[in-house]
Amino acid sequence: MNKLLPHIYEESIFKVDYDYLFKKNIKVVLFDLDNTIIPDNICEINNDIKMLFNNIKNIGLKPIIFSNSPKKRIKKVADILDIDYVYLACKPLTFKFKRLIKKYGLKKSEVAIIGDQLFTDIKGGNKVGIKTILVKPISEYDPFLTRFNRMREKKILSKLDIKESNYEEM
Repeated sequence: MNKLLPHIYEESIFKVDYDYLFKKNIKVVLFDLDNTIIPDNICEINNDIKMLFNNIKNIGLKPIIFSNSPKKRIKKVADILDIDYVYLACKPLTFKFKRLIKKYGLKKSEVAIIGDQLFTDIKGGNKVGIKTILVKPISEYDPFLTRFNRMREKKILSKLDIKESNYEEM
């Protein structure tokens, strides 16, 4: 599989079929933070996000924020949502993915990651061998390095055969 090709592509975290993930024996869902859950330049959690994460937990999935952002930013959001987190995840490198899988006693087949970037979230998840779900960024604001990566992503996305809601291939 192409390391940049997600298993599933959805409009947003609100469109992902979490019941399906649970039925496919996914136990932990890693969530990128910036431009996946909230915009990169904002640290507020609205009620829709709170309800979504409560629903995810009620389904039986364990959501974890898995972000390259610093601890201070992630901890604030994770505390509001009452979920675990990994900061400075160094995606697309795999060592923190592997550490998390070992810490929770999981198999790779029991973990999925949801994120908005091919070169960090999807590439890292595919390299370690977990399920990957690409969502569209929720904001047009990106820091400098991410803007550069977005230009590269647009070229790649135009060449990849990505279909929304392609759950059968999980």
